[in-house]
Amino acid sequence: MIDVCLVSQSTELHKLCSEVLEELFGQNVGFHAGTDHRSKSDVYIWDFQPNMVFPDDLDWRQKQKHFFLLQRRQMPAFRQKAPSPDLNLLLKPVTRATLKAFLANSLAASKDSAVGPQLHSMRADRDEILQCLIHTNLKLQEYDQERTNFLARAIHDFRAPLTALCGYSGLLLGEQLGTLTEDQKEVLQRMHYSAKRLSRMASAMFQLSVGQQVDTKPNFQKGDVRECIDQAVHELMPFADEKRISFSVELSPVEEPLFFERSQLEQVLINILDNACKFTPRQGLVEIQGYPFFWERRRQATGGPRQHDRRTTDSHAPNSFRVDIRDSGAGISPEHLNSIFEEYTSYSGGQDRSGGGLGLAICRLILSRHQGRIWAESSSAGAVFSFVLPFRLKDSPISVESNGFEKALYAGVV
Repeated sequence: MIDVCLVSQSTELHKLCSEVLEELFGQNVGFHAGTDHRSKSDVYIWDFQPNMVFPDDLDWRQKQKHFFLLQRRQMPAFRQKAPSPDLNLLLKPVTRATLKAFLANSLAASKDSAVGPQLHSMRADRDEILQCLIHTNLKLQEYDQERTNFLARAIHDFRAPLTALCGYSGLLLGEQLGTLTEDQKEVLQRMHYSAKRLSRMASAMFQLSVGQQVDTKPNFQKGDVRECIDQAVHELMPFADEKRISFSVELSPVEEPLFFERSQLEQVLINILDNACKFTPRQGLVEIQGYPFFWERRRQATGGPRQHDRRTTDSHAPNSFRVDIRDSGAGISPEHLNSIFEEYTSYSGGQDRSGGGLGLAICRLILSRHQGRIWAESSSAGAVFSFVLPFRLKDSPISVESNGFEKALYAGVV
């Protein structure tokens, strides 16, 4: 068994590494995380921070044994602490695919460490090729961040006239500049809804692009889930009315207080309901149910949603609140149930539920930030999108990774 040590305080990074390792090696790999790097492990993943102190006995020549995650702006500080310029580096935010490739190679190299001298030459050639790939990947990450920064500025400028359009159309709808006929109201309502929908799409793109420049923390407040659902339904009514779709809302009493960022929870609901309305046929029904739920949160660190996590039992008291949103569309192919939550992921066949790879990815990030979870289930009767929010005390700590575009969700820029 190979042992992997993650030197980090990030629960999100711990979760990601655990999932990737389980996917790669199942139970044949040991994994632990924390700030104590004195353990003897085969592979170390260093989540670099400027105040990090590397151990004196760290052998920097063992390149396949160590790789480092850092933000681009931390590169000068890292170079001051690292004596060797030729190291395995990944820029944050790190993607699942990139992390998977690096872990697979590092662990393979650790397995090969006991191989006889007859294969040393082959290993050296492989390692040289890998180093070229690592350096190329680092350059590509840098170019990608430059492109992302440009995109963020462009989208920011694009959103300004959209905001003005939403404001002026809302002013007209309020009849503050004169009385409107019913036909005029209907046209303005459609224009107002379309402008707001386009604004939400621009906001999602902005969130995905601007995150690495923002460093803020969420502001959780005690809130009412029903008020968020009512607001989301109100936002989607013009779209639903056009297709004559009706909503059914059934909420059980919330037994414990829920603390969340209201604007972000509303965004989750709007994104899911928008998808539900899009795939529900004319004169169809979208059902919304909410109820207290027992969720084995300790399993969150070792994988995605599992079937036994989705059912309550009489022997456990509820520890979270669950919301199910059911449409009456054609459903989702089983192979797409997980991939639709990945950023920039969509699929063909006229069944793109990802909103261009933005909406559901944002939902997943928001709920992860709230230590919740989202998943999808499907049948011939339609799709069900479910998410859970844990009950907790307001002052109880929530440890989250403060990196990537998740920060933009709480930056006040959307």
